Amino acid sequence: MGAEAVGVLQSLVSTCRLHGIDPYTWLVDVLQRVSTHPARDVAQLTPRLWNDHFADNPMTSDVDRAVPAKATQES
Repeated sequence: MGAEAVGVLQSLVSTCRLHGIDPYTWLVDVLQRVSTHPARDVAQLTPRLWNDHFADNPMTSDVDRAVPAKATQES
């Protein structure tokens, strides 16, 4: 059971990367959208179609807004 779940997740991550999508951005957006998105249009949430419909304005996580970005360290 665990290996199957890991396989599904890895497949989604790989598909995102193949389409030039950050997997974290896609997952955060889809998890927020899924409860209000029409069931008839669920295919739009797959990485391939999500890129066309939502990539320009993805939903973000409150966690992303609460955690300050790491400062770059200069050598």
